[in-house]
Amino acid sequence: MPLVAHSPLPTFDVLRAQGETILSLDRAVHQDIRELHVGLLNMMPDAALRVTERQFMRLVGSCNQIVQFWVHPFSVPGLGRSDETQAYIDRYYTPFDRLREDGLDALIITGANVASPTLEAEPFWAPLQEVFDWAVEHVPSVLCSCLATHALLKHYHGVDRRRLPRKRWGVYRHRITDRAHPLLRDVNTRFDVPHSRHNEISAEQFRGAGLTVLAESDQGDVHLAVSADQFRVIYLQGHPEYDLESLLKEYVREVRRWLAGEISDPPPYPEHYFSPEAAAVADRYVEAAGAARARGTPAPPFPEAEILGFLDNTWGDSGRAFFNNWLGWVYRLAHVDRHELFMDGVDPHDPLGMSAGG
Repeated sequence: MPLVAHSPLPTFDVLRAQGETILSLDRAVHQDIRELHVGLLNMMPDAALRVTERQFMRLVGSCNQIVQFWVHPFSVPGLGRSDETQAYIDRYYTPFDRLREDGLDALIITGANVASPTLEAEPFWAPLQEVFDWAVEHVPSVLCSCLATHALLKHYHGVDRRRLPRKRWGVYRHRITDRAHPLLRDVNTRFDVPHSRHNEISAEQFRGAGLTVLAESDQGDVHLAVSADQFRVIYLQGHPEYDLESLLKEYVREVRRWLAGEISDPPPYPEHYFSPEAAAVADRYVEAAGAARARGTPAPPFPEAEILGFLDNTWGDSGRAFFNNWLGWVYRLAHVDRHELFMDGVDPHDPLGMSAGG
């Protein structure tokens, strides 16, 4: 079932214009269909806030469970917002205190940009811990993306992420390590996922913390892991929510940094992402832009649309299948009263019934 436009959040109009099915609030309240309320803690920087909001809401809305999805974006203090972005959050986002009072069936926590040498030194660390501590007690399942994964592992397991020698940036092939896991039904046993990060937690660190790794790669390392109970916390290091052009826009930003003299050399391509045709167009642009800079003249416009035509999305179907499985199990297991955790008879320590005799 579709997303419910239960607030004036502009993303509902954007998704509707892109062909997504959005249910009006009036229609939603007159349907005798169960609601699932999904929190979206959006910690992304200003430039990516609305894009990330749209990406995760599209993934939720693509699920085919017989349910109405009510997505509630919210944020936390300490993220260094511009006045414009803070005004957007104040107008369209739900205060965390209200969500805590009303309850949630599931929670998604995005990544964030960091400036401090350790996560604990970030201004948002204490508010994020408050959300973590509430969610693990009161929300049936929490999905953490990228930095949120690193932060939760630090908070609860004392695991420190490690700095990579160079940015992990590109599209990487992953392999499922447990084909029978309920969260991986109808997901290809091998599938691609974009990654974009300077830090990571290794498979050994995940397993050392007692967690189950469900998808990993020789090059991208761990994409997907779950808590020991197999459901209460989902850990992602990759980005199944990314649009086709997400990594391209990151590449464009790096090229502009090079042209501005912020970095000494043209950036490498995101790995396994540019086709030979796309790489040829990028090479021609870098040569022309470098020559313009040497002459002291403006660089030509970046040929983003041309390159985009040579790119392929090889991760979208697997991402949608996983989200469909995840929220499908939330639908089966979460109590209809959001102040209760699970339906009667569900073991909170083994919600999926995967233990021996479960």
